[in-house]
Amino acid sequence: MKLSELYSKEIINIDTGENLGIFGDCDLVIDEKTGEIISFISGSNSHFAFFKEPKRKEIMWKHIKKIGSDMIIIENE
Repeated sequence: MKLSELYSKEIINIDTGENLGIFGDCDLVIDEKTGEIISFISGSNSHFAFFKEPKRKEIMWKHIKKIGSDMIIIENE
């Protein structure tokens, strides 16, 4: 799967049902030595940030349980 295919997918926490935003609005944390994605930070590019401080949450890449056609399911451990 290409990274560009993930951009429009919603991120859902399976434990709480919380919608954490759209993957395309996230920042990636990448290991500079290996090039691997370590985590991503949701809420980074909110279009309404001037109204209030966006909720930012770091999600470890290993917590992704399923990537479906419309969403990415994560589980916090």
